[in-house]
Order: sequence, then structure tokens, then C-alpha cells
Amino acid sequence: MAQVAFLQAQSLVYPQIAPQYVVLSDLYERKLWHQLTDKLEEIVRLPEYQDETVLTNLYEGFISDFELKLNLLRLAHIMVAISSRYTEREKAFTFLEKSVKRIQDIKENSRIKESTRFKEPVLYIHMHIALLKLQGGDVLGCKEMLEEGKPLLDSLVDVDPSVHASVHHVASMFYKAKQDFAEFYKSGMLYLAYISVESLDEVTRMALAVDLSLAALLGEDVYNFGELIAHPVVKSLEEPKSSYGWLHALLVAFNKGDLDQYDALCTTHAAALNAQPALVQNERGLREKITILCLMEIIFSLPSENRVISLELIAEKTKLSLDGVEFLLMKTLSVHLIEGVIDQVDGTVAVSWVLPRVLGLQQISELRNRLDGWLGKVHTTLLTVDSETPELVGTSV
Repeated sequence: MAQVAFLQAQSLVYPQIAPQYVVLSDLYERKLWHQLTDKLEEIVRLPEYQDETVLTNLYEGFISDFELKLNLLRLAHIMVAISSRYTEREKAFTFLEKSVKRIQDIKENSRIKESTRFKEPVLYIHMHIALLKLQGGDVLGCKEMLEEGKPLLDSLVDVDPSVHASVHHVASMFYKAKQDFAEFYKSGMLYLAYISVESLDEVTRMALAVDLSLAALLGEDVYNFGELIAHPVVKSLEEPKSSYGWLHALLVAFNKGDLDQYDALCTTHAAALNAQPALVQNERGLREKITILCLMEIIFSLPSENRVISLELIAEKTKLSLDGVEFLLMKTLSVHLIEGVIDQVDGTVAVSWVLPRVLGLQQISELRNRLDGWLGKVHTTLLTVDSETPELVGTSV
């Protein structure tokens, strides 16, 4: 067979990876296409196969012969992995466009004309083409492909996680290029929902943790830090060799609305903070955000049936004047983080609703104590009813 002969020839050219070619040859001769696909996906990610020529030869001389027999989405994974080894972006772009054409040709020759089986791999490859466009400075071209890809993703049923991840990853990179912190954060968190953190290399994991943390701090409508803090990717910031421990501490301070801790961190890590231009430029916005979170923490700490808070108490906790407190409340009400009524005569605010948040361990502990108190009240009420209506309770028993 020509393909087996090709693998034998490649083994002589690249003796260091000859054992892999022996396995491929065996699986090919036995027509074990599923196992062969597994092996190919493994091989294209090995350090020994990072050379552009090796993978291009492997595809043209071996994979192209039986690609019709492979799962098309997994074939798309292999094609994208191969394209990522190209040193020239234009070559990678051309290779991926040809890959889409091949999948579309397979569809034309298939009895199944409209199927997720074809749409998924095409969408997956299209998102990597969009990423190449973005990396090449074609932001508009990337945007157009995203605008086509998102509705298609929403229309599909039972979509593979890798396809979801590809769309959200490209969206996050697009919003990062546009400096849209809030949208980058949302897309980045969606991306993490569809991948395993372990699949990311150390450098990528750290970069993503830093970018998401900064975006959470700077995003205009991001007031929930609990989900990010609880995510394994952020643990990278706390590693001994990390220089971003201050960033994790900053996230925790914002999540708790702890103004004192925030001020202490700004003093202790002034050099690190000043090295981040976006944080310096948005210093006023950061102060406003953590003050809003301080207010929300005050509200959360109170039982839901007793959330009439004096403006003076809020002023003391948030370090604001009474006029500043009124502005703070109006801002918080306007962005629908809380619902309530300000009573300027009595100098209070009655809060009827506060935006649900992902809770940390300390907040969960406080909630547990509150639930224990509620259970105690319920038990007391039960005993009161029992003592005052013994005949009714006895009858029901």
C-alpha cells in the first residue's frame, strides 16, 4: 500500500518518531479508523511533531487518503492542529480554507444534505480562520465571521464542547482587541465552561487568568467575582512562582467589598498596580465599583426581612458623605443591582431585592448561620403552636 510505504519512508527520514509511524501503519492496515483517529489527534500535539514539514507531509501523504472514513469534527481538530504549525499565517489560512472545501465536497457527495455532522466541523474551522484574520489585523473580517458563527451555533442541537469553545474563544479574543472588558469577560468565562483547564499549557493558563481578572475588575457591568475566584484557572495567580498574587488578593477584596483591604493593597502593591495602564486609567471606576460592592455586602449581611438601612451606617462603611451615599444608592439602583426606596426624611433606604451572587466560603458560612437562625425561629413557632393548641395537634397525630 502506498500509504504504508509512505510511513516507512518517513520513518527513515525522521527516525526519532519512527515508533509512532509503526503504530499508524498497523492501525491503517487493520482499518481501525476510530483508533487511528485517536492516535492522529495525539500525534499532532506531540512536541516531536511541531515541525511544519512533518505534519504537512503526514497529511498529504497519509491522512488525505482515508479522511472520508474519519469523524469529520475530529478530522477538523486534526486540520486545525496542523495549521497551527505553519510559520506563515497565509499558508495556515489557505490550508484551513481548503479543509472547509474538502468537508463541503464530502457533504455534496453524501446522502445527508443538512446535518450537524457537517455544520460542526465547518463552524469549528471557520472560527480558527476568524482567529487568523484577527491576528493578521483584519478585525472586521473576524467580526463578520463571528456574526455568522454565533447564530449558527445557537441553531445547532447537541453541539460538541470543542465547537462551543472555539466560538467563545474567538469572541473573547475579538473583544480583547476591542478593549471591551465586560464582553471579553463574559466570552472568556463561557470559553472556560467548555474546556478543561488541564488542557491549557502553563503560560496560556496564566495569561488567561490575568486577562480575565483584569477584565472582571474593569468591566462596567461585572459585579460578581465569586464565579471567577472559584474557577481553577485563577489558582494560577496564587502559585509560588507567580508574580500576580496581588491580583488574586484584589479580586477577593472586590468580592467582599472590603475597602480597607483594597486601600492596603493599593499601598503595598503600588508598583505592580502602576505597571497595569488600564488599572491606572480606570482608578476612579475601580473605587466606584468596590464601593458599590461594599454596599451590596452590607445589604447581604442583613436578614431579608430587616433591610432598612440608615444612610449614616452606609456612609460609615463606605467612607462617603451623606450626599455621596445618595449618589451611590442612585447609581446602584440605576444599574439594577438592588431594588428599594430611599427615605430622605428618615435618612434610610429600604432594600427589597439585591442581585444574586456566587458566594465565597465565608459568605456561605454567614448564610448558614442565618438559616440556622431561621430554623430556630420556625422551631420556636412550632412549640408555641403546639402548646397553645394541644387538642388540635393531638387530633392530627
